[in-house]
Amino acid sequence: MGRPIVIVLYVAAMVAVIVGVDFAFLRNRFWERLIVNIGIVLVFAAFYSSFVRR
Repeated sequence: MGRPIVIVLYVAAMVAVIVGVDFAFLRNRFWERLIVNIGIVLVFAAFYSSFVRR
C-alpha cells in the first residue's frame, strides 16, 4: 500500500475511535469530552511517531 493510503486509513481509524467514545460515554459532557478527545489524539500521534512513520 502507498503511504497516502496508510495515512488516510490511520486518520479514519482515529476519527472512528473519537466518535465512538463520544457517542458511547460522553454525550452531554463538554469538558470531559474535549479532554478525552485530546488524549486520544495524543495517543494516536505517539503511536504514529513511534511505529507508522518508519
